[in-house]
Amino acid sequence: MRLQDKVAVVTGGTSGIGRAIVERFVAEGARVVFSGRRRDLGAEVAAATGAAFVEADVAREDDAARTVKAAVDAHGRLDVLVNNAGMGSPYARVEKLNLDEFDRMIAVHVRGTLAHMKYAAPVMRAQQSGSIINMASIGAHRAGFGSIFYGAAKAAVMHLTTYAAVELGEDNIRANSISPGAIATGIFGKALGLESDAAEASAARVATMLAAFQPIPRAGLAEDVAAAALFLASDEASFINGEDIVVDGGVIRGRRPAEVRAHGLEIKKAIGRNDG
Repeated sequence: MRLQDKVAVVTGGTSGIGRAIVERFVAEGARVVFSGRRRDLGAEVAAATGAAFVEADVAREDDAARTVKAAVDAHGRLDVLVNNAGMGSPYARVEKLNLDEFDRMIAVHVRGTLAHMKYAAPVMRAQQSGSIINMASIGAHRAGFGSIFYGAAKAAVMHLTTYAAVELGEDNIRANSISPGAIATGIFGKALGLESDAAEASAARVATMLAAFQPIPRAGLAEDVAAAALFLASDEASFINGEDIVVDGGVIRGRRPAEVRAHGLEIKKAIGRNDG
């Protein structure tokens, strides 16, 4: 019960990483209010966990204000804010980019994160405590992990987290981010155009494909990210501020030896060395 009696808001809590965070926080004693655009899934998660659902679009400032207010009205305080809501974007060459898609990506990831912090900050300042956890990505650290839109938006999330940590830290409010790697959720299917239900159903197949993507030989799971969020939300992380925790099985730290060996053999064959 590491979050006993803490009040938490989780955006994008209807599926994937967000749902795993809601479930873990509730199991650890938190009183959780979560938001999402899909009313049916919100009702399902609420029934399964006992958390309260707010139908909301994170990119809308009034929805952000309403979500935070719902938690404060119900419980009188706000201890943890997890800005998790997000969306994927298909790859496109620079000359083929649709800038309307870019505007929506920034609205959801950056504007949505900032809007929720705007309304959570005065509540947390008044109580002189709080933990803000923003969802970044390994795409914010390295090119090639997601589209240019996604990487740029997540890099912005990381940097605004740093700014928030410096300012809000004076009032004992911590702001940190998490950078997931390839996590087996429906976000891949959604980015490739699948409808929500089909995208979520594809997560198990994605997990099989991702098993060899990183040094640790299994796919990343939503529960792995939820565990990191739990740590940052808990009092165990009370002196951690302005940091980014990478949850990726080691993929951004270097190439797997198996890949290096395979490429080495290709080079040997290319130069006429076929002796194994």
